[in-house]
Amino acid sequence: MRWNNKYNGTLIFTALMTMLVTGIIVGRGFDRVFAQPDTYDDLKTFAEVLSTIQRNYVEEVKPKDLTYGAIRGMLNTLDSHSSFMPPEVYKEMQVDTKGEFGGLGIQIGMKENRLTVISPIEGTPADLAGVKSGDVILKVDGHSTANMNLQDAVEKMRGPKGSKVILTIGRENSPEPIVFTLIRDIIKIQSVKSKMLEQGIGYIRISQFQEHTARDTERALKKLKEEKMQSLIIDLRNNPGGLLTSAVEISEQFLEPGKLIVSIKGRDEKKEEYSSNGPAGQSNYPMIILVNEGSASASEIVSGALQDWGRAVVVGIQTFGKGSVQTILPLSDGSGLRLTTAKYYTPKGRSIQNIGIDPDIVVKPPAFKDAKGMVINRPVLREKDLERHLKNETGKEPEKDQTPLPAVEENFPVPDDKKEVEDVQLQKAVELLKSWKIFKQLIPPVTAGKNSDTIGKKEVLTGK
Repeated sequence: MRWNNKYNGTLIFTALMTMLVTGIIVGRGFDRVFAQPDTYDDLKTFAEVLSTIQRNYVEEVKPKDLTYGAIRGMLNTLDSHSSFMPPEVYKEMQVDTKGEFGGLGIQIGMKENRLTVISPIEGTPADLAGVKSGDVILKVDGHSTANMNLQDAVEKMRGPKGSKVILTIGRENSPEPIVFTLIRDIIKIQSVKSKMLEQGIGYIRISQFQEHTARDTERALKKLKEEKMQSLIIDLRNNPGGLLTSAVEISEQFLEPGKLIVSIKGRDEKKEEYSSNGPAGQSNYPMIILVNEGSASASEIVSGALQDWGRAVVVGIQTFGKGSVQTILPLSDGSGLRLTTAKYYTPKGRSIQNIGIDPDIVVKPPAFKDAKGMVINRPVLREKDLERHLKNETGKEPEKDQTPLPAVEENFPVPDDKKEVEDVQLQKAVELLKSWKIFKQLIPPVTAGKNSDTIGKKEVLTGK
């Protein structure tokens, strides 16, 4: 299974919460592998340590606990998206791709060696309790997270539905830690929501890329077309990613057959390409994609592909910058390995690792002020801020201003009439679509050639 995570984009551990997801591919497991000769010499040291601990440690320890601990340590020397999953975590991860899992519903990552909330998932216990993006998890049930890695945090917070977990949170501009008492639940994620806005503008919100997300998106599009949709907004804000196949299947619903959607390349430099197999004569209605710093991996694949082909205008702020693919590999004892095996590239060959997708039109959320009129900012966590993140092979670093963003509502559910007017990014998208006919009259259409470099802003504005 390949994921493109905040699985495609940062990592989701499904038992209790989600970590940033990456482009994910389901694997069948490696063929029998034999270590290189030099590796055996290093393994002698490992065997000596294991034997010494078993003989001399003050308390008896189980060999499996020591082995699992060593495996976790080994994976912790790699990038932040590679990890070891014990059998129970691996099983729950498989369930998660179907959109249902047990837990709290929190996307997390490590920033400056601190366990940090990326974003809560809409409607989950964490979201309803008021946990917010940028919160630092200081304690789990009284246990300090100072020396806790992501996997350990997952195991601490995992538990059956109805059980309690206490999170102690540090929040910027809060002088004292905030204590949340949360009740674990079965998290059911409806990954696709839709409605009609004004003047024939359709709206689809995709919160994750799961097994059935492409099918549900197709149904939503059909319904909106029956309601006389003339243009479309796809909202990918705070979408952490998911299955690579889902991102491809959704992209091809808007692209002509044969259009390259994404390519992936591993250490051996072999390139694997995913192109559209959608039906010919795709609708050419104007499209806008909404993104923000929480749009990761699979979200970046979709927005990057439609941006490169001039199929949609991207509106919002710079995305997360998750450009690697993880392969999920089952192991013989029921555990699993999440291993970063490739990087992905947009149709124009762009690697967004640590860089993200730059919107065509930048729209920042409005500032939020406290009772004294002071602007409250929130910290921004992107791929480049994660511990042990992979570098972009081009050597590029983000050029955008990385100052904190204003504190705003972190989740973007399907807007109701009241929230629509408060959502400046959504309102900007609506304004652009209303004026689309004017753009078409002012700017002559451009026909894309075989060279993707010919795809430009004019095509974006005319919906070509």
